[in-house]
Amino acid sequence: MSSAAPRTKAGAPIRRNPGQWATLPDCKRVLFVIHTLVYGQRLQDLLPLLRADLRINVVFTVAPHAFNAGVPEFLHRLGGIVLPWREAVRTDFDLVLAAGSQGVEQLRGPLLRLPHGAGHIKLSRLADTSDRSVGGLGRRYLTWQGRVVPSAIALAHRSDLDTLARSCPEALPVASVIGDACYDRIAASLPLREDYRRALGLRPAERLVLVCSTWGLGSSFNRLDALLPRLLAELPTDTYRTALLVHPNVFAGHGRWQIDAWLHAHARRGVGLIPPETDWRQLLIAADHLIGDHGSVTLYGALTRTPMLLARFPFQDVNPDSPAAQLARTAPALSLGHSLADQLAYTQERHRPAEFEAIAAGISSEPGGFNRNARALIYRLLGLGEPAYEPVTEPLPLPSPLTDR
Repeated sequence: MSSAAPRTKAGAPIRRNPGQWATLPDCKRVLFVIHTLVYGQRLQDLLPLLRADLRINVVFTVAPHAFNAGVPEFLHRLGGIVLPWREAVRTDFDLVLAAGSQGVEQLRGPLLRLPHGAGHIKLSRLADTSDRSVGGLGRRYLTWQGRVVPSAIALAHRSDLDTLARSCPEALPVASVIGDACYDRIAASLPLREDYRRALGLRPAERLVLVCSTWGLGSSFNRLDALLPRLLAELPTDTYRTALLVHPNVFAGHGRWQIDAWLHAHARRGVGLIPPETDWRQLLIAADHLIGDHGSVTLYGALTRTPMLLARFPFQDVNPDSPAAQLARTAPALSLGHSLADQLAYTQERHRPAEFEAIAAGISSEPGGFNRNARALIYRLLGLGEPAYEPVTEPLPLPSPLTDR
């Protein structure tokens, strides 16, 4: 193999700090672009597909984004090499992977765009555009100066192709339906539910109520001041355990100190606030009840078949063709005039797993196939043959106890 220094397409040596990024000769250079903590958590599921392949060298960069707080710490825990953004945009890569759109047109290399949640739930914000499109699939997300930026667009469900055909038809030729990594990890981990409950420190008869909120004005976080006191006042502490899962963008937007300060009194009385870097999927599997909104976590709850209440659901901001909208037409809505314990019992009694199974089927049309399909797409873009082993979907590891959070 050649030992010559790698060079850009223009012929100039690639600028890098040799002490920070040493690579084997002739390695394919792959860049993971992390805009927010949520995007990083989603892209992390791709890393096992590239491990143990000496032909590939993976590095990371933190993209400019209003909510990228916590991303450097996330990458530090991963132990990856992090290139400064100004260096990343001057470097040629053999593949760039991103779950967001901001700034990616500046990067040099074929771009693979992936979704960062359960499909494409939300509509673009009115503040961003007068022509609302499905978030992630409109022209403002996929094109720059009239051209499609990604070399490949990964979709979770065949129905996303119809959405793309309406919102950005010129991107259809580069779209591939590969499934959903999060769906597959949750499905593979469902048999471990009792193991997760024990690891979380839940007693056999204790019922875990998971309250989850997405971000934005329509999220249930904006009404927690009404919900949390009810959780504490109306649910007996010898029977129920409550955990609060808030979207990392809320932490990034307000700061962890502020979120802790707002929720301090409730945390002292037993509501467990889950840190934003925590893998929430084991909690979702372990939960007995879910109180959610129009976020991805709530929708993934359809896969676990957890009885749920919707604390808030802004239909005007949600893709009406998404499984999240179908979920909102199926799951009971939280009532202000009735006992919370009675409502949880009602959802338990009236729960119809088959209805939620049908909703979950709208998340991925390639159940169990994400690793196989994603690896094939990645290696095709790299121009390499795939490793000679089946990419297995691994169950989620055991979580830390709730008392440690």
